Amino acid sequence: MAIGTLIKSIQDIMRKDVGVDGDAQRISQIVWLLFLKIFDDKEQEWEFTISDYKSPLQSRFRWTNWAKNPEGITGEELIDFVNNDLFPSLKKLATAAGVSPLGKVVGAVFEDAYNYMKSGTLLRQVINSIESDVDFNSSSDRHLFNDIYEKILADLQSAGNAGEYYTPRAVTQFMVDIINPKLGEKVLDPACGTGGFLTCTIEHLNPQIKNPSDRTLREATIHGVEKKPLPHMLAMTNMMLHGIDVPSNILHDNTLSRPLRDYSPKDRVDIVITNPPFGGMEEDGIESNFPKKYQTRETADLFMALIMHLLKPDTGRAAVVLPDGFLFGEGTKTNLKRELLEEFNLHTIVRLPKGVFSPYTGINTNILFFEKGEPTKDVWFFAHPYPEGYKSYSRSKPLTIAEFDREKKWWGGATRKGRKVNEYAWKVSAAEIAARNYNLDCKNPHEVMVNHGDPEDLMLEYLEIAREMEKAQNALKQELINALQQTSGGL
Repeated sequence: MAIGTLIKSIQDIMRKDVGVDGDAQRISQIVWLLFLKIFDDKEQEWEFTISDYKSPLQSRFRWTNWAKNPEGITGEELIDFVNNDLFPSLKKLATAAGVSPLGKVVGAVFEDAYNYMKSGTLLRQVINSIESDVDFNSSSDRHLFNDIYEKILADLQSAGNAGEYYTPRAVTQFMVDIINPKLGEKVLDPACGTGGFLTCTIEHLNPQIKNPSDRTLREATIHGVEKKPLPHMLAMTNMMLHGIDVPSNILHDNTLSRPLRDYSPKDRVDIVITNPPFGGMEEDGIESNFPKKYQTRETADLFMALIMHLLKPDTGRAAVVLPDGFLFGEGTKTNLKRELLEEFNLHTIVRLPKGVFSPYTGINTNILFFEKGEPTKDVWFFAHPYPEGYKSYSRSKPLTIAEFDREKKWWGGATRKGRKVNEYAWKVSAAEIAARNYNLDCKNPHEVMVNHGDPEDLMLEYLEIAREMEKAQNALKQELINALQQTSGGL
């Protein structure tokens, strides 16, 4: 069954249940069920590949033993089991003593999860649909998770909150390709959503893995934090399907809730790749975790302060998606940009056109690439153009990774040598930006500006056209009156 059809059929079943109210709850319900199904498929794999593998779950709580049989428990018995046995047991794994790291992963996933369904008969139908149509031990079905993920995001958009953690795959892929993580480098996404940047990083690192110790190293160096339970659950699932068997470094937390001064050298990272939430406001008191010069409730600004602080001196590098408002904003934004130019090499800003994040948001966005250690001399700008014939992007015409070939060819490799000014690329000196009060909203000087003429002349022309139209309308009206009179006179 096609993924879209599967998810729709599950949602149709849930719509009959009086306990599930709206898309967000339906999606949350699907996600925890999918996690348990995927975890069970992984456990079957581990039992063959890991000697003396021991499940962190009691036998009766494993999917195989309560959900797999289509004729298994149902009705009131199933609801009672899920609400009063399964969920309390899984939630305890997060904090109970002596739990294995894998058990703590399960506990973290279920810490804020809930069963919304009231009908055990309908829940059994949902479970049977998932069990019969998807096998995550099959390599082809494993790849289907990307389709499930996209479908869930599309449904979340109609629930009103997908944009909070949606980044187009082409953008994540381009950023990872340019940053070029190496095995052993510590990579962080401090607002990881469903894990898109991290899974791209894993795929980028896979060709570098030669033995089991390399695989262990990859698992130890991939880090993410997500505040909201639903995307965190999706991120954990995503990690497991991409070979991170124990994603204990994907934390369910708010990165901004920890005072900046509490981060020690061991918390520093080699790479940050992220699309932090923007346009939102943090809760009261969060800003007090930051020095006075950074204090604001605007989420994106606080994340920028955190990212700049966490990068390793001299070797840290980052790629960050930020809205236009950061480029021209003042106050805290000016303080951040001043430091960005004085203590970092803000070497490139890729300006993305309208519609890249469509339909989730119409806000104009940019990708900032910077390195910690040396001050900025020049900032290169690259205005990403639409493909020929496009006026915007849409769900049916999304941005593709192939479109970034133009940037990659121009980039100049790891050392960024040989860059040239062209119709899409230009550079501005740090001194000029400082003179502009650190306004980074630099327009493409090569863009052909259409001269629409003097406003006063245009207004006179408009008034003349309006008078001519009024004369034509009056003449037409008179002709119609005359015709009607002639017609009536002849009767």
